[in-house]
Amino acid sequence: MKHQLDFEKPITELQNKLDDLRAHPDKHSLGISVEEEIQSIEKKIEDMRRQTYLNLNAWQRVQVARHPRRPYALDYFQKTFSDFQELHGDRLFADDHAMVGGFAKLGEHRVMVIGTQKGRDTKENILRNFGMTHPEGYRKALRLMRMAHKFGLPIITLIDTVGAYPGIAAEERHISEAIAVNLREMTLLEVPIIAAVIGEGGSGGALGIGVADRVLILENAYYSVIAPESCATILWKDRASAAKAAAALKITAKDLLHLKLVDDVVPEPLGGAHTDAAGTAMNLKTHLIRHLEQILALPVAERLKKRYEKFRAHGHFLEHGGDSGDLKSAKPAEPVAA
Repeated sequence: MKHQLDFEKPITELQNKLDDLRAHPDKHSLGISVEEEIQSIEKKIEDMRRQTYLNLNAWQRVQVARHPRRPYALDYFQKTFSDFQELHGDRLFADDHAMVGGFAKLGEHRVMVIGTQKGRDTKENILRNFGMTHPEGYRKALRLMRMAHKFGLPIITLIDTVGAYPGIAAEERHISEAIAVNLREMTLLEVPIIAAVIGEGGSGGALGIGVADRVLILENAYYSVIAPESCATILWKDRASAAKAAAALKITAKDLLHLKLVDDVVPEPLGGAHTDAAGTAMNLKTHLIRHLEQILALPVAERLKKRYEKFRAHGHFLEHGGDSGDLKSAKPAEPVAA
């Protein structure tokens, strides 16, 4: 199996055995027919895959989220949406190929779609800067969002990035300012906004297009303030502790839904989105349409109020020393007069 993950090895071994049996049935030596043995192995593969994927830990889900055959934003633009027309440039500096967007249709709804895009091979990864956006990428996204606001189009963003580009060029062109402006402006746009984490949701690079009325996440995606390897390097001085960091960060879809940092989890086919891109795209489409129609039913003033309250309510802490150890909401601090 190409791009095999570590925890998939037992499944791969059974699959190889099955492929060999189909290719060389003359080597079959058991007391049952070839067809019966094939059916038996197929059932074992299905049961093993189900048992494996229903019990993935946080680090294993990170690996699935990074799978090189996982669908990217442009794949969803073609499968989840229709009539996609890409728009380019920030009208200030350049066109960042790590941030893509344009007009599209979601069912019967005309929308503006924006997403972070990775590459499939070395050449495309260089073009897409490995999915890490420069300041002009966020400014392009904001230009498209303002255009959507002008024409009354809902905004859908698809997040899949390890983070914003951390290089000198990005700092010279004020990456932090570009992200900060997006955060501010997205809270004020009067059109509906839905963000969906489809793979990696890394730090401010993800949040730069992540302020929305509803935040969705695919079942095997993750959303985090820092990559597990970076967290492990800081806390344990060892990247090998990434699995421990992933568990501690509470970055999986289930954890994020429990913490109320996302609003809904989009299920993936058994084995991950990379095993059935079309099925995953249809699942995402169903969830996006349902949430969009719910948001469209709200008056603008109420929509903006709920969006503001949603992000003001973020923040949980684990209270040590108590008996329960339950997660409790941290109330936002009240402004203090100077």
